[in-house]
Amino acid sequence: MNVYHLIRTGNKAWLLLVCLSLLLFSCVSKGKRQAVANGGTSVAFDSTAMIVPQYAEGFSVEYVEGGCLVTIQDPQKEKGKGEVYRYAFVRDREAFKKNADLPADYVMQPTPVGNVICMTSLQLSNFIKLDALEHVVGITSTRHLFNNEVRARLKEKKIRQIGIEGNFDSEVIMEVNPDLILISPFKRGGYDALKEVGIPLIPHLGYKENSPLGQAEWIKFIGLLIGEEQKANLLFDSIQAEYNRLKSLAERVERKPVVFSGELRGGNWYAVGGRNFLAQLFRDAGADYFLKDDPNTGGVTFDFETVYSSAANADYWRILNSYNGTFTYDALKGEDARYADFQAFKKKGVIYCNLKERPYYEEAPTHPEVLLKDFIKVFHPELLPDYSPVYYELLK
Repeated sequence: MNVYHLIRTGNKAWLLLVCLSLLLFSCVSKGKRQAVANGGTSVAFDSTAMIVPQYAEGFSVEYVEGGCLVTIQDPQKEKGKGEVYRYAFVRDREAFKKNADLPADYVMQPTPVGNVICMTSLQLSNFIKLDALEHVVGITSTRHLFNNEVRARLKEKKIRQIGIEGNFDSEVIMEVNPDLILISPFKRGGYDALKEVGIPLIPHLGYKENSPLGQAEWIKFIGLLIGEEQKANLLFDSIQAEYNRLKSLAERVERKPVVFSGELRGGNWYAVGGRNFLAQLFRDAGADYFLKDDPNTGGVTFDFETVYSSAANADYWRILNSYNGTFTYDALKGEDARYADFQAFKKKGVIYCNLKERPYYEEAPTHPEVLLKDFIKVFHPELLPDYSPVYYELLK
């Protein structure tokens, strides 16, 4: 088509379409022309489908000819400490053989994979976000499961329950015959029995990430496994942009309320450390976590007196539990009369999410921007006057 003719005839719509097409072609071509060095050779790749973690600390990717080298390690430990898992994700076996001097300790894994088993809701949330549930053939539990598509696939036996950690049903696992099983190696385990089945086990450590965006970025890891890198990148870019916009919004506040978290369970108060992703969410929402100076990344336990001495005058109290019926302040006080002594209780500052009513586990890991909105709405409602909470809101 003659562009000069379009200009003369004033066909602006066609002219715009042609220009956009040329621009798109230029961008894609430029992306595909980029390359990485590998042993003195140049390896071409499509940059739009390249996985480069920005926030996640639990996995890294190095591209080589015919595939990539993936390193997985506990993000809550310093680099070089703790167990490290190394995989070679191979797209083109013949091309991959051309790589010289590759380390011998990488486990070969053909990609993209077809069918997988998810051991946790967080892993499942990645497939839900990517609209890729056709790849999931097994899960461990249906507790707190809301997703209609997953429920339908369970009913149709396209997804099977394979038991729980420590008590897996090997017969069902062999029947669904997945290409691999995603595991959480630092949880209860029971994976030795799975190793005997002969199906590859690959760790998914999203739950160990110390930042909300780091946890959400594991959708890129799943995208890399199933050949949906471009989609994963686009989705995460959208999540990241909205999260950082909201974070910038909350940075304007002058006063930061204090928030504490957790409840008593069997005489111990379970909370999260000051470097946990939840503590980061509170900070990004314009609040001070009552353990903000605590160096722990995981869970911490205290007695009631220790928590009360630090949080008695805190403005807000975050609670996540599973409760039959309507959870109220009376119900909370009924669990332990001392709860009513907290200022957050007296001034109706309890931030609550009921796992029986909200699809928290299957959605929230890939929606940190929504969690951030929920908390900003509580801490600084004037910043989001028209927003309706999705997971957390003030207890009525």
